[in-house]
Amino acid sequence: MHIDLRQLRHLIALAEHRSFVAAASAVNLSQSAFSRSIQALEHSAGCQLVDRSNKELPPTKQGLVVLEHARRLVSGACQLSNEIRQFNGLEAGELRFGCGPAPAAGLVPRAIAGFIERYPKARVQFQVDDWQSLNRRLLAEDFEFFVADTRSFEADPTYQTLRLKPRRWYFCCRAGHPLAARASVSAEELLQYPLAVTLRPPNLRKVIADLSGHPDVEANVECENSHSLLTVVLHSNAIGICGTYNDSLRSAAGALVRLKIDGLNDDCEELYTRYGIVSRARQRLAPLAEAMIEQIVRTDQNDEDLDAGALERLAV
Repeated sequence: MHIDLRQLRHLIALAEHRSFVAAASAVNLSQSAFSRSIQALEHSAGCQLVDRSNKELPPTKQGLVVLEHARRLVSGACQLSNEIRQFNGLEAGELRFGCGPAPAAGLVPRAIAGFIERYPKARVQFQVDDWQSLNRRLLAEDFEFFVADTRSFEADPTYQTLRLKPRRWYFCCRAGHPLAARASVSAEELLQYPLAVTLRPPNLRKVIADLSGHPDVEANVECENSHSLLTVVLHSNAIGICGTYNDSLRSAAGALVRLKIDGLNDDCEELYTRYGIVSRARQRLAPLAEAMIEQIVRTDQNDEDLDAGALERLAV
């Protein structure tokens, strides 16, 4: 079978868009030229790769095999080309990595700001998503690494993890909230008001349920965008969760009040993040990826004073 990377890219596009028209447009080809490319690949493979009798255009069994290898080959070719450009000049090249919503709220954007100051000609693409989706992209070799919760990866030899500093979560409310003036509140009192929280950390809600005696706790509003959630908290009686890594916390300081929850001690593990950098084990990272990881770690270490300052401005 003759391997043509261009044809493999077209097969990948067809699998993603499930439409000859949309896939052709995505790769900047006419529909007729795109169809000829898929037909040529099928002729080379000696079998049909797409089930045209189904309007969803699913891959055939042979098509699934070709598609699996196509993604690896195309990704590898792209990585090879990118690494050569990087080795010829570190300032050039493209870096793609993933990031969870919490690190994307402050740490990673600040790291990227420092990175592009050092490498102004580099191109950076980072995808914000949940850790399961980021993991799929990592294993498909779309990313060299991602920044997210590391708990699901630390014991797996498939991965290499680099822990970042743990950051504290706090329950908070707006300054004019009925609970704002209380020295401390019980979990039961907390649950008298709507909860507007991120999907992470899930164990923290279990702790509140245990403290309140409830079998479970369900949030009224859930979203991975922390800035949006804090806006809800600032304009309602909802209780929110804020983390010290979050840039939205800095901008809202003075308008938010930290709530002390009875029975919830500072040494409770669920009150802290467990974020880090996840990459594939035994996978050599490209120079730009190594440089970005170095910048993320440096930014993470230098963030301590910023976090302390934000907490001092956050009302107690």
